[in-house]
Amino acid sequence: MIDDSACYQNRELSWLKFNERVLEEAEDSRNPLCERLSFLSIFQSNLDEFFMVRIGSLHDMMLLKKEERENKTNMTAKEQIAALLKRIQELTARKDQIYRELMGQISEQGVELICFSELTEDESKYLERYFVSEIQPLLSTIIVGKKQPFPFLKNKDIYAVAVLETRSEKERIAIIPCNSGVFERLIAIPSRPGSFMLAEELILHFLPKVFRKYKIVAKSLIRITRNADIDADSIYDEDLNYRDHMAEVVKLRKKLCPVRMEMTRELDETILKRFCEVLGLKEQQVFRMESPMDLSFLFRIQDELRTKPELFYQRRIPQNSPMIDRAQPVIPQILEKDILLSYPYESIKPFLNMLHEAAWDPKVVSIKMTLYRLAKDSKVVEALVEAAENGKQVDVLVELKARFDEENNIEWSRRLEDAGCHVIYGLDGLKVHSKLCLITRREEGKIEYITQIGTGNYNEKTARLYTDLSLMTADPEIGQDAMTVFQALAMGETVDHVNTLMVAPKCLQNKVLELMDREIAEAIEDRDAYIGIKINSLTDKKIIDKLIEASKAGVRIEMVIRGINCIQSGIAGKTDHIRVVSIVGRYLEHSRIYFFGTGEREQVSIASADFMTRNTLRRVEVAVPIKDEALRDRLRAMFRIMLEDNVKARVQLADGSYRHVSRPDGEEPLNSQEYFFEKAYEAAGNLNK
Repeated sequence: MIDDSACYQNRELSWLKFNERVLEEAEDSRNPLCERLSFLSIFQSNLDEFFMVRIGSLHDMMLLKKEERENKTNMTAKEQIAALLKRIQELTARKDQIYRELMGQISEQGVELICFSELTEDESKYLERYFVSEIQPLLSTIIVGKKQPFPFLKNKDIYAVAVLETRSEKERIAIIPCNSGVFERLIAIPSRPGSFMLAEELILHFLPKVFRKYKIVAKSLIRITRNADIDADSIYDEDLNYRDHMAEVVKLRKKLCPVRMEMTRELDETILKRFCEVLGLKEQQVFRMESPMDLSFLFRIQDELRTKPELFYQRRIPQNSPMIDRAQPVIPQILEKDILLSYPYESIKPFLNMLHEAAWDPKVVSIKMTLYRLAKDSKVVEALVEAAENGKQVDVLVELKARFDEENNIEWSRRLEDAGCHVIYGLDGLKVHSKLCLITRREEGKIEYITQIGTGNYNEKTARLYTDLSLMTADPEIGQDAMTVFQALAMGETVDHVNTLMVAPKCLQNKVLELMDREIAEAIEDRDAYIGIKINSLTDKKIIDKLIEASKAGVRIEMVIRGINCIQSGIAGKTDHIRVVSIVGRYLEHSRIYFFGTGEREQVSIASADFMTRNTLRRVEVAVPIKDEALRDRLRAMFRIMLEDNVKARVQLADGSYRHVSRPDGEEPLNSQEYFFEKAYEAAGNLNK
């Protein structure tokens, strides 16, 4: 049996490599200073979610199935957690160093966080008065003892903790929550314009004023991260309303077990052990931080520097697509030709206009749509409500299991129902992650479809921040397949067969494998064979194994994978026909594009699905073939530019590491995201002329 074990990467360790690439953007002096702060904050929030979801999941697996091994690198959950925590400790130290360097540069711009040792006597007295009058009355103090058990510590909240010594020299633990919605976290110092102190540091400093009868032996700020990986379907009671059930799931998640504790100062070993015992943590799950544990305040720091545009990216605004005549309604234009929008370079407005037109078009019979993540002030929902109030049949599948968006989606589902929309809530055991909208019209007695299929959510905010693609088409075959999908969803089922689309969980992975087999057969016959993939993550072992097989057969494979990548390219005789590039830049790369074959055999699709097992087998996902030759040319050109990026692209090396794509002397820098925006501005300018 051939040993291909070197061809695989561990999923979780691969994710850490991705987040390391985010951290590198905070290090990169070519990025504007305030944007580097953003990357630092994103690194931390990414890591928070990683602990809550992935390490939380591994923690559960370790408790339930101690010896079960993952299918690519054969590691147990315990082995994975140990490897991850070790690497995270290293990345945390690196993050602290970057934070110190960046804040040093920020202070040179006239904004700084200062500590008490830097204050004058008058400034110290001002902060003392401020603490006594503005903060201390709002604090809740807890001293752990026989009558007061150890309190519940909320997920990601900051607490000041102190070891108190009584007059009889007994030690007690005191805990004060520092997350309050009633006092500012960033406290300005009037005598020093641009100087601030964090509220939690102020609270920690003035603990002696809170505990006057005790001697404070040690003190620190701490922050707990709790497991958030909860299977909503496994605890579902059919006697409950599903929406009410999901609201209960959101509450339950907040009470799951801790998986990490962060602290800013050293605590006595005995006290630290006490915390670990109470919280169920091991020493390896405790992280000593030198930078603040919650970096969200950095966005306030940025606001102080908005008058200095050189510290930020050049302002970019999504442009009008040259495929759309803004002076004319959108639907008639879609009836004439397929239209492809590319976010954030092009505006989402034509899609929103299409929905609003459908809401008022007397020929429109119904609108069907799947919703996964929505903006807080959703124009999409506004259009659907408008349609329902105008008497259209509006069927909306709202995925209440969209992690961390459950509460938002619950509220939108109520709004839609109140307006008269028919709302369904997904399928048992499956998330509906597809980006699918179907407008049905009756024109002169005939039924016609307007179908929109995209790679990203119906979210106006992320359409300005994520790179995504959106196809709007009147193709009757695509429309009929979309209707088949919606009919199955309405019955609580998934489709077994479609003619044109690829639809997970039953009709996507198998079709992708068939297309790969076709290219393998071509390569074996010594004909030009090609696979091109643009996705966020690759973890599906069946697809990975087929890619390895294709590489061995000589198929040329190029992949742009932003995040998790479980295949190791560049191994002689095995994966040396595979090139993997990751682009981490100003915008979150989110579009999914599949290329199979060359010349007349070429099939180009855009999709909602990454090549992860959760997408291919445990979600409803949709991929649509691009039939228009001009649109295929456009996608092909976009993919080529991404592969040629020599500024934000990093290529995977044979040792598993990622390095910036080398740029030979004299070669012009090519930042693919900036290139696409320049082209969008250029096209919009020509359109205006």
